[in-house]
Amino acid sequence: MYKQRQKPQELALLKSLNSRMELSDEMKLNYYNHLKGWEGERRFDALLEKFTEDYVVLNDLLLQSNQTTFQVDSLLIEGEALHLYEIKNYEGDFYYEKERFFKRYNKMEINNPITQLKRTESSLRQLMHQLGYSIPIIPHVVFVNPEFTLHQAPLHLPCIYPPQLNRYVKSVEKNITKVKKQYISLAEKLIALHLDESPYRRVPSYTYDELKKGILCDTCSSLIISTERSLIKCDACGYTESLEEAVLRSVEEFKLLFPERKIMTKEIYDWCLISGDKRRIKRILDKQYTLIGVHQWAYYE
Repeated sequence: MYKQRQKPQELALLKSLNSRMELSDEMKLNYYNHLKGWEGERRFDALLEKFTEDYVVLNDLLLQSNQTTFQVDSLLIEGEALHLYEIKNYEGDFYYEKERFFKRYNKMEINNPITQLKRTESSLRQLMHQLGYSIPIIPHVVFVNPEFTLHQAPLHLPCIYPPQLNRYVKSVEKNITKVKKQYISLAEKLIALHLDESPYRRVPSYTYDELKKGILCDTCSSLIISTERSLIKCDACGYTESLEEAVLRSVEEFKLLFPERKIMTKEIYDWCLISGDKRRIKRILDKQYTLIGVHQWAYYE
């Protein structure tokens, strides 16, 4: 893997907010769609990791070409081509009719992933031309969920269905050619062009005071936590974790939610909602962060 997939910031934000405030139905749906998409992408990553070292994989690229921003779920670069993957974690029965996708149980139309793939392919091809590369692009829509079925699907669709995934991976691995040096350079250029901030990010507005305080369970995201000396225990699922690990995780969550606020002992003590001595929090912060300033103005970086 040349560029590993990182959990999207939007997903991390929505996960935290979903536990700490009441999201609207629309935002809850947005969160669960993001979560399901992330799980599907990780499932596909596990398949590509079985390949040899003769290839480069770039995951979760956000690129721009001719003032158009587009996202690449996965891009496999080998000696003869770019394999472009649009990954879908759809579940249930769907059918294809007149170049459109529908859910079978209610006949509701959904966005056509092939149309989305074609737009991404076109933008990627334009970017390749701008960078001075001429290399074939082989596009695929990959349906990773084993509970997915597409009825009435014509053979010409650029789709890889769940029962075909393992055979597809073996076929590509068998026929792959060693990546060329100029394509290594291409991979480095694409990583350099990757945009960190998505213009499509959708999260609700929130303030510090309206969010529930406490340490989120790392397993079930519950806020029902008991503290036992140097350990914490989730009362909902029983997960146990060291207090230090839990506090540091909460600090990172605090920084994600409130990047403009300084990391101070009192702030983190209130945020974690831990009963007892603040000095425990200070010891953890002193160990992991650098203290800037003195007295009531001191903060950590």
